[in-house]
Order: sequence, then C-alpha cells, then structure tokens
Amino acid sequence: MPSDKIESKTAKPSAGKKSPNPIDVHVGSRVRLRRMLVGLSQEKLGRSMGLTFQQIQKYEKGLNRIGASRLYKLSQILNVPVGFFYEGMNQVEGSASPGMAEENTEAFLYEFLNTRDGLELNRAFVKVSDASIRKSVIDLVRSLGRDASKTRPPRA
Repeated sequence: MPSDKIESKTAKPSAGKKSPNPIDVHVGSRVRLRRMLVGLSQEKLGRSMGLTFQQIQKYEKGLNRIGASRLYKLSQILNVPVGFFYEGMNQVEGSASPGMAEENTEAFLYEFLNTRDGLELNRAFVKVSDASIRKSVIDLVRSLGRDASKTRPPRA
C-alpha cells in the first residue's frame, strides 16, 4: 500500500501544471487594464475587495477564475459595466472583427494597452492638443521602430 501513496504523490504535480483558460486570461487582462487606467494598485484594489494583492495578481493573469459576484464587485469598484471585462472576446476565440484589415489588430491594441509603457504613452499622447505635434510624435515613433528593426538581428 505505501507504494500506492508514493505513486499518487508523484502523479499530482503534473496535474497542477494546467495552463490558464484563455477566457480567464482575457477577463483578467481587462481587469488589469481598467485598474491601471483608474490608477489603482493591486494592493488598493485587493483591500477594497477584501482580498490580498496576490489574489488580484492571480485574477489578472488568469490563473484563478473570477466568480460572478466578484466580477460584479470589480465592475462597481472600477466603474465599468460587467460586459467591459468581456469586450474583445472574439479575438480570444480566434475570429477577426468584421472589416478589419489585420486579424490581430484589436488583440495587439489590448495587449499593448495592458503594458505600463502602453498605458503611459497613451495617457501622455492624448494630452497633446496640437494635431501637428501629435503627427510629429507618430512620425518619430515610426522612424524609431524602423531604425530598431534594422539594428536587431532577425528572429529565428
């Protein structure tokens, strides 16, 4: 009998390495996006939910599924409708938005805005009121992107 216990213990670690559900990852990334847009830390959001910041981290990464009542509470705290967390789901499922030239444009945008750099760049950019300056910034970033791709070795 002891050998049965040893076998079952060795079998458990592989069961724990399940990858997160893509829908949970998407919902979590939308929580993170909104949290960052309103300027809340994971710790502050966790406190207002009665959770630890580690639990908020797990939700944002999609490692833990967010229950309906918690999702509703998140929507109230973050001041968005519950549907906000599901926006862009067609990209998670792999179907393109009608009329979009590139299939991954919307998914790329969400991914970019979910980064601290993307969020800060967006916040700063919308504060520029002069259209010619905004165009100059876009031209500058495009040229920097072209220059960076020339200096990097090609990916294998």
